[in-house]
Amino acid sequence: MKRDYFVERETLTQGSTLALDEVIDELAFNEQGLIPVITQEASTREVLMMAWMNKAAIEKTLESGKMVYWSRSREQFWLKGETSGHFQVLQSMHFDCDGDCLLCLVEQTGPACHTGRKHCFYYEVDARQRVVSITSSAP
Repeated sequence: MKRDYFVERETLTQGSTLALDEVIDELAFNEQGLIPVITQEASTREVLMMAWMNKAAIEKTLESGKMVYWSRSREQFWLKGETSGHFQVLQSMHFDCDGDCLLCLVEQTGPACHTGRKHCFYYEVDARQRVVSITSSAP
């Protein structure tokens, strides 16, 4: 079971290192070979978006220094900013404790959302009123 890999390493101390290729091989990709990626602005830690990567997209991101996702709808690689010019330059990549999610800190050029908004999370839930508010307008 892949999660054993991460469980067995829970007691490692700060400063310990692991081989990157080994860790990537142990990530918990889903049945489609994908893993979720949360992307944050490095300077503010604002969550910009959530997307998916496969192993090759991770490698392309690490090689290029720009975020490359896997588009489930188009079934192809998606270099963020390729058509809009709103690139995401990778500052750091992190794996969670279970190896089933990535966190990437980026330097975002322009808006991150395809709607032209700064980020994709502009629907805000008000549980008490049972409504969802739009917190940002499209340009």
